[in-house]
Amino acid sequence: MTDIPQGAINRSAKLAGLPISAAGRVGLGLGQRLMGRTKDEVSAEMSRRTAEQVFEVLGTLKGGAMKFGQALSVFEAAMPDDAVAPYREALTKLQNAAPPMDPAVVRRLMSEQLGTAWPTYFREFDDRAAAAASIGQVHKAIWRDGREVAVKLQYPGAAQALTADLNQLSRLGRLMQPLMPGLQYKPLLAELRERVLDEIDYAAEAANQRVFAAAYADDPEIAIGKVVASAPQLIITEWVDGVGMAKIIAGGTREQRDTCGRIMAEFHFSAPERARALHTDPHPGNFLLRSDGRLGIVDFGSVSKMPDGPLPIVGRLARLSIAGDADAVVAGLRAEGFIPPTLDPDPDVLMNYLIPYLEPLRHEVFHFTREWMQQLWATMSDFSSPELKLARRLNLPPNYLMIQRVTLGSIGVLSQLDAKAPFRSIVERWQPGFAGD
Repeated sequence: MTDIPQGAINRSAKLAGLPISAAGRVGLGLGQRLMGRTKDEVSAEMSRRTAEQVFEVLGTLKGGAMKFGQALSVFEAAMPDDAVAPYREALTKLQNAAPPMDPAVVRRLMSEQLGTAWPTYFREFDDRAAAAASIGQVHKAIWRDGREVAVKLQYPGAAQALTADLNQLSRLGRLMQPLMPGLQYKPLLAELRERVLDEIDYAAEAANQRVFAAAYADDPEIAIGKVVASAPQLIITEWVDGVGMAKIIAGGTREQRDTCGRIMAEFHFSAPERARALHTDPHPGNFLLRSDGRLGIVDFGSVSKMPDGPLPIVGRLARLSIAGDADAVVAGLRAEGFIPPTLDPDPDVLMNYLIPYLEPLRHEVFHFTREWMQQLWATMSDFSSPELKLARRLNLPPNYLMIQRVTLGSIGVLSQLDAKAPFRSIVERWQPGFAGD
């Protein structure tokens, strides 16, 4: 049996042990340096060992710890090259890998969710996992009407595991901080807590997928399976197959990379208008490039409703920033609560801070690369600069935190893909305020 480790002491000990182990490696590194190894050799070895331990524990714990690792994985392109290699491999494994449940456990859970007559609902059912999710696993089956379906079962004890993980995950921020100093972990974890706890409710996830499937029905470029049946800890949807985006990141063709990047950007910006919601989990494990050229999307556990659609102020401020209208940008940011009443920012410094984020919108086609993302992150991480000193005094209103995190995450995946995309025209089409008031 492979239930999620649930005991608070057991789970807390595994997570709490990570910083302690890292500290031990620092001491070991100093000792090795004294024995003649170079600083670069010691740093590389420490990065490798830390990566292996962090993501082995995250993957084993599944639950909230695995979700945290997946959230970090979309920023992998921003990590410095001299430290990223071991993390890149571990992060990629984490996106889709988790120990499978025993078939006997699977059959027991199916009976609990659908009743003992559940085998009669299927023509075929494979009790071996076809894929892993953060708090569940997926089985391939054929529904009684002949449709190929995906059966997602929640791991036993997922709710308890999530609660325990989310109370402990702040410890991991200190481990990742040296690699990604520009990422603010406290607000990320606070927002992630809210989204992850939503994922326990498979009935809500099924409702989310029904909304998105209806919004993108018959779309020529986006494929979302319809929901066939659902229960509190089970969702059955139409099967969506294709090449996983992680494989395309690792070795895809130029055409595959550009297609994935363009359609992913289209989905990200169109969803608030078409579905009145934002898909808030952009990690590569949720996307597949189908043989017909469409992008398949397979997980809707993390969704934020936007009943009023996209926020026009976002597009307007982006347009004004690119145009160099510093006074209008300052006024707009102040009106939205980004600039506190007691702060009188230097408009030029503020514009210098904003413009690097908007570089993809200054070109008809933009090439998202790891090098560009690393340069952007280096700019974000220089806390001695006037721009970052100012940025640390700005507010981030709660209703913008999720949009910022998901947009940065999506851009991180585009950079992993090395994709060329008409980002500007996509934003013009779907983001009110960008093309003009």
